[in-house]
Amino acid sequence: MYQTRYIELERLDDLEAFLAVIEKGSQAAASRHLRRPLQSLNRSLMALEGALGVELVKRTTRRSEPTEAGRVFYERIKPAVAEIIEARAEAANLRGEILGPLKLGAPVLFASSYVAPIVSRFLKLYPNLDVELRASDEQVDLVAEGLDIAVRIGESADESLIARRLHTLRVVVVGAPSYFAEHGQPQRPGDLEQHACILRAGAEVIDKWPFRIDGRLQSIRVHGRFRSNSAASIRAAAREGTGLARLPLWQIGDLVAQGALTIVLPEFEAEGMQIQLVWPPTRAPLERVRRFSDFLASSLKADLL
Repeated sequence: MYQTRYIELERLDDLEAFLAVIEKGSQAAASRHLRRPLQSLNRSLMALEGALGVELVKRTTRRSEPTEAGRVFYERIKPAVAEIIEARAEAANLRGEILGPLKLGAPVLFASSYVAPIVSRFLKLYPNLDVELRASDEQVDLVAEGLDIAVRIGESADESLIARRLHTLRVVVVGAPSYFAEHGQPQRPGDLEQHACILRAGAEVIDKWPFRIDGRLQSIRVHGRFRSNSAASIRAAAREGTGLARLPLWQIGDLVAQGALTIVLPEFEAEGMQIQLVWPPTRAPLERVRRFSDFLASSLKADLL
C-alpha cells in the first residue's frame, strides 16, 4: 500500500530523510549524515507524514524512534528507495558523472596507511560521491555487511567472490641492529634455527616460514619466545631487538628506511602476498566501483614499496 502510494521521484528527498532518521536514531544524526539542515530534514519528515496521514516517527530531544506504522513503512519502502537511488546514480554515470554511496572494506592497518589517503584523493575527483570505509581484519560477508567491494590481502576465504588482483606485496625477514650486534645475521634460511624469531599467532602455521631455496619453495621451522596476533606488536618487538620477524614490507618500510630494521635473506624470499579487490558475483560492478577499482590499482602501484 505505502510503496505504490508514495514512491515519487520528486518526493525522494522526503523518503531519504525518513530512512536516515530511522537508521541514525535521531534527526540531528540524520541531518549530519545527509548534509542537510535540520529544519529542511524536519520539513521533509512532516511532509511525508502529512501525505500518508499517519505519524511515522516519535520525536524526543535526543532520540527519534519509529511508530508501528513507521516501522512497517520503513521495511516496505527501504528496498524500493535503494533501487531508485541506484537507478538515479547509474543514469548519472551514463552522463559521465559519478555519484551515490560507495561502501568499501579493508584490513585495519592497510586501511589507515593506504586506502584512506587514496579514497581522499578519489573524493576530490568526484564531489558527488560518498564513501564509507569499514576497517576490519576479519573477512566479513560482503552482502551481509552491505559492502560494494573490499580489499583483501592474501587469498579470500570466500571463493564465490569475484576478485581482481592489484599488486604483490613483498614479505621480508627483518631484525634490529641491536639484535644483529649480539647474535649476528643469518646467511641462509637454515641459519634461522639458531635465531630467536617472533611468531605470528593465529595463523594456520606460525612456526614455518617459506623461502625459495635452489629454485624450490621450502619451509623452514623457526622458534622464539614471543608471539602475537598483531602485526603492530610484532613490528614493535622486532624494533626492540626481541628477535627476527617476517612481515610485509609495507608495514615496516619506514623503519627499514630509518635503519631501525634491516632486511636479511632477500635472495631467498618466497613469492609475496597478493592484494586484491573482491566483490559479490550477484551483479556487475557499478560504474563508481569500476572507477574506484582502477584508481586504487594505479595509486597502489605508486604508493606501495
